[in-house]
Amino acid sequence: MRHTLPVSPQFYVTAPQPCPYLPDREERKLFTTLDVNAALDLNDALSHQGFRRSQNVIYRPSCASCSACQSARVIVAQFSPSKSQKRVLRRNQKLVRTIKRPWATEEHYALFSNYLHSRHADGGMAGMEVEEFAAMIEESPVNTQLVQYTLDNELVAVCLTDSLSDGLSMVYSFFKPELARNSIGTYMILDHIRIAKQVGMPYIYLGYWVQNSPKMDYKARFMPLETFQPDGWKPVDFAGSNNDLPNGPIPEQVAAIHLPFS
Repeated sequence: MRHTLPVSPQFYVTAPQPCPYLPDREERKLFTTLDVNAALDLNDALSHQGFRRSQNVIYRPSCASCSACQSARVIVAQFSPSKSQKRVLRRNQKLVRTIKRPWATEEHYALFSNYLHSRHADGGMAGMEVEEFAAMIEESPVNTQLVQYTLDNELVAVCLTDSLSDGLSMVYSFFKPELARNSIGTYMILDHIRIAKQVGMPYIYLGYWVQNSPKMDYKARFMPLETFQPDGWKPVDFAGSNNDLPNGPIPEQVAAIHLPFS
């Protein structure tokens, strides 16, 4: 009988590019690919260390002189909605949630395109063709679902969601722009917290929180919130955050990563 030992993933770093969140800064990402044979364990282990999945790639910010992007997760058991969040829940109580396999449809793409043109026309996804959109939804080597919401039988919001061993990771969400006044983006996070409570999962992974970025600072409203630091997950510290701390040399970062089969 032949026994194949797992191969350690190879990590790479992107070239510096303009930061999409903070002015006059550059971003750089540390990333590796999720091999289908070890994708579940590797995605789980790296997500617990501040990484984020996109299709079959998993990455983490690794900027040379900035640590503003911090992986964030909500502690589900301790979360209690604020007064404004309770209003959001009431405002959207007619939405109907369904959970389906990650398969892209024309209806999904139309909603996605409308969302981008309305809210992120100058973003990196602007102009994404239907084939690229389908790949974003369908090319997942891990446990992924489409959590979608309808209002009067009309599709109005969708979230691509990964299931981790200890929570749900909200990979990407989009919604009908006309419903922005109903805070439907906030509602989807609140509803994912509700799902996690129902199934006993302790965390909701929100991606990256960027203090002082209007695009990303909203995540701090879902308290208690933890962010991943060099010494593990810590409660978010608004007063003590320092965006100018370096991330350290790439070899040291890679050496500190804990792999599930090391």
